[in-house]
Amino acid sequence: MKLSSVLSLVNQVEKSKFINAIDRICGDAVKHDKKIVAQLSKLDGQIKNASSTDITQLFNIVLPYFEKSVREQLAMLGAQATLLTNILSRDGNSIARTTWVETLYSKEWDVINRRANELKSDIEALDDSESFSERKRLGIYHACFKEAYANDERINRDAKISDDERGILNVLAKKLDVTADDQAGVEHLVDQIPRNGVQDALNELREIGIVFVSRKRQTVYVPDEIVSLLHRLQGKELADKHLLRILRTFSDAELSNILKNHRKKIRGVERREKVASIMKLGVPVTQILQEDLFNEDINVNERKDRLKSLIQDLGLDLDKLGATLEERTAIILKTLNSCAEKEFNVLSATGFKELFSALQNHFPSLSKVLKQEFELEEQEELDVEKLRALSITPYDILYMLTNDEVKSVVESMGIKKRGNLRLNILNSFADATDKLIDNYAALARRDLASLKTSNIEVPEAEIGVKFEEVTKAIFEQLGLSVDEDLRRSVNTAKDKADILISLSEDDVIVGEAKTCKSGDFARYSTTSRQVKAYVNRCESAGKRVAQVLIVAPTFSEDFVESAEMDTEVNISLLEAEGLKRILDAYKSRRNPKFSAKLFTKGGLLKADLIAKNI
Repeated sequence: MKLSSVLSLVNQVEKSKFINAIDRICGDAVKHDKKIVAQLSKLDGQIKNASSTDITQLFNIVLPYFEKSVREQLAMLGAQATLLTNILSRDGNSIARTTWVETLYSKEWDVINRRANELKSDIEALDDSESFSERKRLGIYHACFKEAYANDERINRDAKISDDERGILNVLAKKLDVTADDQAGVEHLVDQIPRNGVQDALNELREIGIVFVSRKRQTVYVPDEIVSLLHRLQGKELADKHLLRILRTFSDAELSNILKNHRKKIRGVERREKVASIMKLGVPVTQILQEDLFNEDINVNERKDRLKSLIQDLGLDLDKLGATLEERTAIILKTLNSCAEKEFNVLSATGFKELFSALQNHFPSLSKVLKQEFELEEQEELDVEKLRALSITPYDILYMLTNDEVKSVVESMGIKKRGNLRLNILNSFADATDKLIDNYAALARRDLASLKTSNIEVPEAEIGVKFEEVTKAIFEQLGLSVDEDLRRSVNTAKDKADILISLSEDDVIVGEAKTCKSGDFARYSTTSRQVKAYVNRCESAGKRVAQVLIVAPTFSEDFVESAEMDTEVNISLLEAEGLKRILDAYKSRRNPKFSAKLFTKGGLLKADLIAKNI
């Protein structure tokens, strides 16, 4: 979830520590940073009273200073805070109940403690005359870590690993090929991680501004921007889910090469186990793509060609490939690290829901697999809304399936088998959305007979939801920013807006999609109460509502007159067939010129005139 959405979701007390952290940083940096001075002048220096949007903009400006501050403070907090940030920055853990965070922490502690005890036995049995074996390398790393930790005591300081020392130890671990789980085990041997006190550690992380804790929901939130920051501090080049994508495209022989390069067992090991073992190594992705993937006799040009085919296998849409091996690697990493928004836009909300539903039908255990892979609570209800909040895209879900499972989906659904099978599945659901758009007017009128004639099967109970989702898809195809994160953050159990369109950082359009089976849509009093409640929710979140837009098959004369005379809120009305004509006109133009402001004129909008002027 984006920072702006988290800020809109939590109350003033719950975001106070984050704001205080930003305020402190601004106080130090304002003397020599003109951008911060300019942003603070917009706020009249009153950060605590700023809107969520203004705070987000300020955060983006002070991010380098914030990152430096977090790095320094995490080093002082010690091993428990490090373990906790490692857990919270993993895929799926950025929104979690505090009790579940404690459960994850306990599981992780047990794994590290078990490995530490194994390492202790190996290191104690080490003979100085022993050759440069794995046990010898671990002994060297342990001795260096112990020295780095204890050297402060000789000058009468608390023993700890400074940020500089950790950087040196990370280089040493890489050169000695000490895996991530062994590094954690050695650290636990030297500086034992406390088993309890997770709540206190969460409060410490909240103090430095990297987590938000909602007392009402008993939930911990780590915004996407801070997850990326933590990955940089950890030296993590890619999220685990993106590394998994890369590994799923490799051949068995290539997976074996990676494991051989780290002296891991490959004989009799199944493909799934190979992938899991590589994920646990903690090896930099750059090293995998430039070195570990290949046999020693493979030259640079052949390695570059392999990365070119990897780009095609991953379906990455790039403007340039890069001339060198290093450039191609950097482009792959950068594209995957910034792909979430683009991947959500590949499918409409309807398409995403239908994909998830279809995959669940094929694999009844899919939700269980996703919960295991992304460390979600067993009792958690998993739906598309939750997946979006956790930044889990349709691509991420398909890459949780093995290549054989993807093949079975393609075969059973009659999807074409050439090319990238995962992309073929996504495209088939994008086509399904287009089919609903083509029959948009019938959907608005709840005309089941017409829908069936077009081979569209929609249960009558789901038509309202489908109409809402297809309306969103149309707005997205018109190039508008349908803000699902904001909608989730402002919606309550009682007040649930259908659509929110962001015009800018501050301005939004509140959209409402209404179906009507017979006659004109005429329920103005009920509808106006709904949209005014949504407007109040948006304004409470620091947004300005530029317009309310209601889409329906047709409107009664009384409804149109009431909307035009309403003095409390600006309302525009748009007929469903008219919106479809606007989309058709937009698609027919080579360089269409369309602005959401065309929806802010008020009253019953003239769709033909809007279409003509696109």
